[in-house]
Amino acid sequence: MALAVTLLNGACLRGRCCRHKVGHPLLGPLLVDSVSKSYSSYRRPGSPPEVTPSWQKLDFNFKKGINALKTQLSLLKKEAKEHLIGPEGRPLSQYMLEQTKVMWEFRSQEDLNKWVISSDVEIGGKSEVYLKLGRNNQGALLYGILNTEVPRDGETKYSGYCSMRAKPPVGSFARKKYYDWSNFNSLYLRVRGDGRPWMVNIYTDPYFSHQKDDLYNYFMFTRGGPYWEEIKIPFSKFFLSSRGRVQDDQHPLWLDKASFLTLGFTLGDKVDGPFQLEIDFIGLLNDRAHTEEFAYETYEKNTQI
Repeated sequence: MALAVTLLNGACLRGRCCRHKVGHPLLGPLLVDSVSKSYSSYRRPGSPPEVTPSWQKLDFNFKKGINALKTQLSLLKKEAKEHLIGPEGRPLSQYMLEQTKVMWEFRSQEDLNKWVISSDVEIGGKSEVYLKLGRNNQGALLYGILNTEVPRDGETKYSGYCSMRAKPPVGSFARKKYYDWSNFNSLYLRVRGDGRPWMVNIYTDPYFSHQKDDLYNYFMFTRGGPYWEEIKIPFSKFFLSSRGRVQDDQHPLWLDKASFLTLGFTLGDKVDGPFQLEIDFIGLLNDRAHTEEFAYETYEKNTQI
């Protein structure tokens, strides 16, 4: 109890930013998800800004806070035991010699719950996207209708996208965790599409705030038809973009492998109509025959000008 009060008081003294980063991870159930709603920075075009102070939206629940503290402490104990054994609870020798690894597979509703879908409806668009298990509970079926009609709000200029994104891994006390893919050099997928091009996105955690929208992308062209296809994407093929625009200062993805947050898929080919993408599994591969470090040309900037 003293720990919870100390963290809450420290968060209040440090202001709004620290309340979000310190108080919310531990006291999320205590605040009944009011904090996450209070700090949403998105405002729909044309709508007036909120004038209600965030502190008036807090709804404290002492019992849920105590239960959440017990749960997080048990998770911390489990993580400590796994750390003593080795990475991900396995011996170090077994971890270092690993050549393949399945990161996501879709065999139950629990596997689907690890992903989040979104579309341009968030900005007033009319696209539709759905996610469900495939036939015989084998694979995930992402389907919907793409609509490029621009909302008439006077501000939005482009519309027409649907996406699917994995939830980032979270440790005890809502600590941010990262995927360590340093043993691998390729992404390996088994998919069945309808011929549309999909953008495969790898989200990282940059150090500087102006890089928060940076993504590593690769265009995956599905061939359509009734047959599954296995796609191998070397990390060197991913290119860096920011807010959908390719950056001039390209650098290889493998430099940031230790800060991988999550992975996602986006459809935005500006073609109205239905779409579907089936995904059997998403894994990692260490292809020893692939030695390329970066697939794109780089240019040295003249700093003397």
